Amino acid sequence: MRQRTIKKAVELVGIGLHKGVPVKMRLEPLESNSGIRFYRRDKNRYIQLCPQNVIDTKMATVIGEKDVLVSTIEHLMSAVYSYGIDNLLIVLDNDEVPIMDGSAIAFCMLLNEAQTLEQEAPKRILKIKREVKVTQGEKFVALKPYEGLQFDFTIQFSHPVIGKEKFNFEFTKEGFLQEIARARTFGFLHEVQYLRSQGLALGGSLENAIVLDDKKILNPEGLRYEDEFVRHKILDAIGDLSLLGMAIMGRYEAFAGSHHLNHLLTLELLKSKDAFEVIEAPAQYSQRFNIGAIKTA
Repeated sequence: MRQRTIKKAVELVGIGLHKGVPVKMRLEPLESNSGIRFYRRDKNRYIQLCPQNVIDTKMATVIGEKDVLVSTIEHLMSAVYSYGIDNLLIVLDNDEVPIMDGSAIAFCMLLNEAQTLEQEAPKRILKIKREVKVTQGEKFVALKPYEGLQFDFTIQFSHPVIGKEKFNFEFTKEGFLQEIARARTFGFLHEVQYLRSQGLALGGSLENAIVLDDKKILNPEGLRYEDEFVRHKILDAIGDLSLLGMAIMGRYEAFAGSHHLNHLLTLELLKSKDAFEVIEAPAQYSQRFNIGAIKTA
């Protein structure tokens, strides 16, 4: 199995979640072994996607270097990972990835348009050899050995609509499109009101998030999945783990996981040299990224 980029450049325009202003995003191919790079066109600065460049995880995953940042990358990166893309340039004219509808499906549609291109270099897999776990009170996230990639996530909220939800997802690209990609981000009305008082979430609306008051969902169309909340948490986790820069062979488990805990998990894993090994992807692993990549000439 070989590395992938995209066949052609594609772009879209959407609203940034926090500033509420239009953002133009363009995806461009990159050479083998380049990884994922963001380019802030308005600042003429590049930011490499990696755990060491994460600068904030309170409301979203934010990467940056010095005074230049890119916010809310997790939904886009979840789609990029699930399409098996290793090398990509993401060009933005502002400091946020567009929120679109609050899920990853718009980015999947964009990648369908771009198509994937198989490159010469072999694809690398980060294979988990022993458990690595990060805890915060009752909350935890962990990676364990597993022949494949699996996500087992449990959430618990003291809200009548959510309560306790659990979802187990055996990762494949097709499964991602059917079971995860359309799950939207969610928030509570009192949180949105507070964020707006702080000059944040200015682009948030019922068009790009599930919003709940104390008793019910405010979105008139309701949920896309019965357990959409926990499915979105898996979408976020896939995006957060993509910062490791490689496809993963292992099992991810979480109770009340978050962007912050996911970030700590990636750092802890990279510190634990005996907990993983980097291997060339076996041929059968390509079935998990079943995209039909166009081969290089």
